[in-house]
Amino acid sequence: MKLFLVYRPTVPASVSPYRLLDEHGQEIAWANAFLDAQRIRQLSLCSLRAYAFDLLHFARWWSQRPLPLPLAEIDDTCLLDYVRSQLDLQPPPAPATVNRRLTVIHCVYRFHYGREISPGQTHFQRPYTQRSPLGYGRPRRSVVRGLRLRQPRRVVVPLSAEQVAQFWRSFGTFRDLALVGLMLLDGLRSCEVLALQLADLQLAEAHLRVRGKGNKPRCLPLPQEIRDVLEKYLHLERPLTNSSALFVCLKGRHRGLPLTPAGLRALFRHHRRTTRIPEANPHRFRHTFGADMVRNGISLPALQHLMGHAQIHTTMLYVQLAPQDVWSQYRRAIEKRTALDPSLN
Repeated sequence: MKLFLVYRPTVPASVSPYRLLDEHGQEIAWANAFLDAQRIRQLSLCSLRAYAFDLLHFARWWSQRPLPLPLAEIDDTCLLDYVRSQLDLQPPPAPATVNRRLTVIHCVYRFHYGREISPGQTHFQRPYTQRSPLGYGRPRRSVVRGLRLRQPRRVVVPLSAEQVAQFWRSFGTFRDLALVGLMLLDGLRSCEVLALQLADLQLAEAHLRVRGKGNKPRCLPLPQEIRDVLEKYLHLERPLTNSSALFVCLKGRHRGLPLTPAGLRALFRHHRRTTRIPEANPHRFRHTFGADMVRNGISLPALQHLMGHAQIHTTMLYVQLAPQDVWSQYRRAIEKRTALDPSLN
């Protein structure tokens, strides 16, 4: 059975615009009921879209089984087969992708039946010790229930100063320079940049209001370089339009309309090709901001606020030093040790 995901922007505000349909155009009730509930919880459209695609992936696999069972019959044995089918693909999905899909299925099951998925013929419970990311406090014993893939440790790899300068020089409009500057000098996510409104910009006070994940607001300072570029964009380039969005299209049939995620991806794709820097994507500029702040001695709570992290665990990723940082600090330490050792003078 073929399943599809459609987007219906004209549905009521209490209904998810993302709908799962079968080959006859009929709605997949169990999936759409869950999506509607997340819409009522005021989840963002990006989160709804991610949930919808994960549910679509599982529903397609579930419908192709020789004897598809009701949703209530799902157990860990079934999920083990689901994971095995993904790992047999070439190339296989990343462990984080598989784990996210499993998490969504567990959420759907709890939503419909008010309990956890039963183990079946497999048991994946395992104890582990949880500590504070900063190393203080007593360790806590917890139990992981359900199948999870081991994820490789995430390492933040920022862009080099030469890559940033080369990519920066490739832009020819103040709008594009402002987009990249907000990611590089204020650490904004691409979705946060696109969601900015004219009312969020306070040039006289040199600050910016940002709505992050979960619609959580935060106030960020605006460096002088970004203020200068934004003023030139607003006075020289931004077309006359009724749109309240800060960043709009500058030309073409969409001139004056808000810049879309697809438009931003196309912009970065073009400049990655012209500069031959394949690593230059919007989130890599955010990583570069975080790494630069850590290198210059910013405190972790301050960096957590600037980047809009809900948990300091995420901010701790930026404390990891790149190899060139390790070697530079090693060299400084050796030079200091040699200077203090009279036997070597």
